[in-house]
Amino acid sequence: MQKCFRSCKQRTNYAKWKYARIKQPGTILCLSFVVDGGKTCYDLSPKCIKGMMILDSDGKRILSKYYDDAFNNTKEQKAFEKKLFSKTYKANAEIVMLDGFVCVYKSNVDLYFGVIGGCNENELILQSVLSCFYESVCQILKKNVDKKNLFSNLDMIMLAMDEICESGIILEVDSNNVMSRIAQRGDDLTFAEQTVAQVGLQVIQSAKEQLKWSLLK
Repeated sequence: MQKCFRSCKQRTNYAKWKYARIKQPGTILCLSFVVDGGKTCYDLSPKCIKGMMILDSDGKRILSKYYDDAFNNTKEQKAFEKKLFSKTYKANAEIVMLDGFVCVYKSNVDLYFGVIGGCNENELILQSVLSCFYESVCQILKKNVDKKNLFSNLDMIMLAMDEICESGIILEVDSNNVMSRIAQRGDDLTFAEQTVAQVGLQVIQSAKEQLKWSLLK
C-alpha cells in the first residue's frame, strides 16, 4: 500500500502523522521511505527492524538480536557490529548509513546501544525504538547503566527486547508499557514456580504417608 505526495508540505505533514501513530502504545504500523519512479513514497510495511544490539566500550557484543537473514551467520553479524562501532564511537551524530542499513545508536558510560533498519527506513521510527530500548534498560538497571550491572540483569533486558520487537515487527515504543508487561510475565513465572513447588511438596508428603502406613502393616 503506497501513497505518493507531490509537495514537501504534504510529505512533512504525513511524516508527523506517521510519527504520532508509532508513538501510540502497542502500534505495529511501520512506514518506510521508498523510491517509485523518482517520487518519494511511503510504503506500509510491518517489518522494519533488522536488529537490536548492546556493545561494550570496545565494540564487542554483549547482547544482540537480528530479525531476518541480512547476515548469514554470527561471524558476519559481529563483523558488522565492529564496523558500526568503529565508524560511530567518536561521531557526534546519532544516525549513520552503513552497508545498506540505517543505524541509530546511543552510548552511555561503557555501553553502546544500537537499532538497525533497512536502507529505506525512517529514522524517526528507529529512534523511537532505540529510545524505548534504552529507557527500558535504564528502568531495569535503576538508572545505574553500566556493563557490570547490565550483566547481572541480562534476562530482564532480553525480555524487554522481546516486548519491544518480535520478528522485526514493532510491538511497543513506550518503556513504561514494556516494564508493565515484564512485571506481568514475572508474576506468571513466580506463580508457576510456586505451583511446581507446591506439587513437589504434595508428592513428598504423599510418599511419606505411604511409607508410614507400609511400616505399620
